[in-house]
Amino acid sequence: MNRIKFNALKNLFLLFPIFVASLSLNGQTTILASDFGVKSNSFTNASPAIKKAVESCSGKTNVTLQLPGGRIDIWPDGAFKKELYISNSTENDTLSKVKNIAFLLEGLNNITIDGNGTLVMLHGKMESFVSINCTNLVLKNISFDYERPTMSELKITSATSKEVTVEVHPDTRFDIKNGKISFYGEGWKSNAHHTISCDPITGVMKYSSFRPFLESEATQTACREVTFKGDFSKVDLQTGNVLTIRDPYRDNSGALISRSKNISLENVKMHYIHGLGIVSQFSENISLFKVEVAPRPESGRQIAAFADCFHFSGCKGKILIDSCFTSGSHDDPINVHGTHLQITAIDEAKKITVRFMHHQTYGFEAFVAGDSISFINPQTLMLVGLAKLKSAKLINLREMEIEVDGALPANVKTGLCIENLSWTPEVIIRNSRFEKTNTRGLLITTRRKVLIENNTFYRTGMHAILIADDASSWFESGAVNDVTIRNNTFEECGYNQFPGNYVIAISPENHELVPGKYVHRNINIEENIFIVYDDPILKARSTENLIFTGNSIIHTDWLKQQVEKRASFFLNACTKVLIRNNKVSGDFEPMVQIENMLKKDISADIKTLKNEK
Repeated sequence: MNRIKFNALKNLFLLFPIFVASLSLNGQTTILASDFGVKSNSFTNASPAIKKAVESCSGKTNVTLQLPGGRIDIWPDGAFKKELYISNSTENDTLSKVKNIAFLLEGLNNITIDGNGTLVMLHGKMESFVSINCTNLVLKNISFDYERPTMSELKITSATSKEVTVEVHPDTRFDIKNGKISFYGEGWKSNAHHTISCDPITGVMKYSSFRPFLESEATQTACREVTFKGDFSKVDLQTGNVLTIRDPYRDNSGALISRSKNISLENVKMHYIHGLGIVSQFSENISLFKVEVAPRPESGRQIAAFADCFHFSGCKGKILIDSCFTSGSHDDPINVHGTHLQITAIDEAKKITVRFMHHQTYGFEAFVAGDSISFINPQTLMLVGLAKLKSAKLINLREMEIEVDGALPANVKTGLCIENLSWTPEVIIRNSRFEKTNTRGLLITTRRKVLIENNTFYRTGMHAILIADDASSWFESGAVNDVTIRNNTFEECGYNQFPGNYVIAISPENHELVPGKYVHRNINIEENIFIVYDDPILKARSTENLIFTGNSIIHTDWLKQQVEKRASFFLNACTKVLIRNNKVSGDFEPMVQIENMLKKDISADIKTLKNEK
């Protein structure tokens, strides 16, 4: 064989492993991140290599990008960077909104990111992944954590009214100068100290205060031990509890899915999230299967989420959450809503200026041409009119200019709010467990069908399920028309909302009631198990066709509240209510209390009391 042929054959064999690695069945191409320099367990910055590997997927379809497994570390240096305005997670100031992003997936179609069991360790403040204008994207078999979470954790080892000693978690960085403690991380320092106390044994989380610690004298008495001397007489501190502390300034989210379609997360673990969690805004068809938000067991940490876990704003199609698990969040595990924008001006050409009203939500297109909209009275939350948009554009970070197709509906004026009806999703939440949160379990406000089944809500600090709708506080829309809540277990929820600690609350923020008209309708609560320590079970306002049947109510003595008996069902301005055929354990006697309605509006086989106020 001559030398030329030999060298050609030699080069072919040298390329053979890469060639084989790039092939799989059904025309699927596999790209190995290791070919771009991503190395397992090197503890060096993988950002530049990850960036090259992701960029190699651009322009390709039917591609799987496979990570090497093990642990990889990602720093902001060399990572993707992009300016992002994220619903419920953008502070109203002049600071940069450019985010550091571990995986920026933009304009990709038919692509799978297979983590292959990789733990991605983030450094500094980062978005774990961002999907923008992607279609048919799968992210699977991957875990994300922070080397230094933006949550600080202190375990109380002893406490008196004048002295408290804590054990500082190994992941918490702190400094003591002139007797004052401060917390810092990789490129940041806490300027505020929002504090929640967590009982690791019971899973109970309660609001606390770090002010007495800041006002006391701190002394480091051992490697990770700090003793505070001051006045602790007005704060409840229990030995063994963990103080979880964060600066509540929202400058990030855990991840972002924006203007994307058919997005699937499978076997994804978020062990710590800085910011609002996995935020999906104006995206269609999102599936979360076996997605977990919880600390790694070996970490010894209590908190995994700075705020919400899964947040959906202005999405459409179907949201499916199946076999998921959340444990250790400073806010709601799931929130699904739209956004009310307020009309601030109508010009002579009937062009309408609408404004984002909440200070943490702005800067993105809430409408596009062709969207269907409704005009809403913010005081009553009642429909004023409907229209279809001829045009829509963002004219500044806070305002959009829209024009309707055809004549403007009568009675439309400044001060009304607008909801995007096209971007409202169908929601299925099933086979999941939600625990260790000081707030609610689920917030659901969408006009399309909702099914919540076969889930466990364990000791949520507030309502396990809240159906709201408002156009004056968070401006989170809208009304619900078809909700089924069945075969769930609600265990000892609501302890942070005493005396209004209802397990389920249907609470639209309509400040004026309109006789004969209702904000929410068609809510069916059936075949659930309610394990309650107190009287309250269900609260509803301005709801038509509310059914509560076939449920089991089991009363425990877990948390005794020393108050007079209260109604288990409190109904305000509701109609066509059915409360029948529920099983009640022991000598617990539930009652129904009604207000702004007549007894003919309800059919119940338990005692009904009318509020005579």
